[in-house]
Amino acid sequence: MATFKDFRNNIKPNWCPGCGDFSVQAAIQRASANVGLEPENLAVVSGIGCSGRISGYINSYGFHSIHGRSLPIAQGVKMANRDLTVIASGGDGDGFAIGMAHTVHAIRRNIDVTYIVMDNHIYGLTKGQTSPRSAEGFKTKSTPTGSIESQISIMELAISSGAGFVAQSFSSDLKELTSIIEQGINHKGFSLINVFSPCVTFNKVNTYEWFKENITKLDAIEGYDPANRTQAVNTLMDHNGLVTGLIYQNKERPSYEQLVNGFSETGLVKQNISLEKDTFDGLLTEFM
Repeated sequence: MATFKDFRNNIKPNWCPGCGDFSVQAAIQRASANVGLEPENLAVVSGIGCSGRISGYINSYGFHSIHGRSLPIAQGVKMANRDLTVIASGGDGDGFAIGMAHTVHAIRRNIDVTYIVMDNHIYGLTKGQTSPRSAEGFKTKSTPTGSIESQISIMELAISSGAGFVAQSFSSDLKELTSIIEQGINHKGFSLINVFSPCVTFNKVNTYEWFKENITKLDAIEGYDPANRTQAVNTLMDHNGLVTGLIYQNKERPSYEQLVNGFSETGLVKQNISLEKDTFDGLLTEFM
């Protein structure tokens, strides 16, 4: 049985020392082992940005895609080989700016993929510009006098878009983060996990200390029920989205795969998709 060490490879991450993404990588590796996966059972598809490098740092199938497009590829992988556990990953700029349309449609489509977003409230790889998760007044190289745009409330958006699993964690809380990823993997349907992952180089506002002072753990809220959609949204609004834990889960919503009429239990990758010569020639004549 695989341990988290089996999900390590010999490639050393080149994130800045102190970057929250180190913990996200470790949590994925630990969670994958804890749910009983082997490296050949896992595919990690990443986007572009500092967080996009994560697919190359985990011993599994990996695909480093293009900016904002990890989800279409991850969904394609899952549909072709439903035996794989598929994790898509990226940053808040990757998933909530250029990739936002894919994020919303992946949520409503509900394919059995886990999407882990490393949210540092800034564009890190391009040297510190405002992202969709930056607060109003946030000063960066692209907004030297302060951002005039409102911060996107991604957890509320996900729930309103029909997400069946919505969770949030903090990169410095490895135990909680690992548990959340395990739950996301085990959930049958699309899982969105947003992780506060501070950028120690360019974001001097949303630091580790800032998050620790402002985050509320849902476990500490008496009577909180993640099955209660209304309570989930109200709690997010009451705490400005700064909560960690399982925010909302709908275990009754069927996944996309369950709803596709005639979708084979045998993955496309294991099926014979070759054509007889007569069939192939017949198809060609239609275009001649």
